[in-house]
Amino acid sequence: MNTPSKNSALFSVLMAPICLALGLMTSAVNADQKLIPTQSDIVFVSKQMGVPVEGHFKKFDAQVAFDPAKPEAAKISLSVEVGSGSMGDPIVDDELKKPGWFGASKFPQATFQSTSVKALGGGKFDVTGNLVLKGVTQTLKFPVTLTANGATTLASGVVPIKRNAFHIGDGEWSDTSLVADEVQIKFKFALSGVAKF
Repeated sequence: MNTPSKNSALFSVLMAPICLALGLMTSAVNADQKLIPTQSDIVFVSKQMGVPVEGHFKKFDAQVAFDPAKPEAAKISLSVEVGSGSMGDPIVDDELKKPGWFGASKFPQATFQSTSVKALGGGKFDVTGNLVLKGVTQTLKFPVTLTANGATTLASGVVPIKRNAFHIGDGEWSDTSLVADEVQIKFKFALSGVAKF
């Protein structure tokens, strides 16, 4: 007669290959989900004396493990090279790299890591996670809309942040009458390998 401990051991032995197979299958699915950089964009929009000014980050990457049928299990990681920020003027772009702005030499990357994803219906999701920018961590919550475009899925949204909270624009530039405190981060990520939703 098997004892409870023997039954537990037998169960573990039988389940091990099944768990391994499920893990490999999950890894294979996630491996198929990739960012398509040439079809993706991150734009930052600030207001200088009330006039909207737009810039782009040229270098970024994302790792996505997302099943629209199980959004609560999603994992989204994003890294942005802040030194790639450009407003279309080489002099301004060099200024952005300096310590008073992005401080790219000391803080070369901004990162975002999701902590939860919630379905809202109609291809819309609430994403919560932690943004680390210039050594400061803040929790953000924002909506993301998914749209299918053939074999590609577009994830888009807008995230408002307060630049002074991240020490972006120190000294005289912290004056919000010159440059508004709120900055809109607009993103469009083209992804391959996302299941139909």
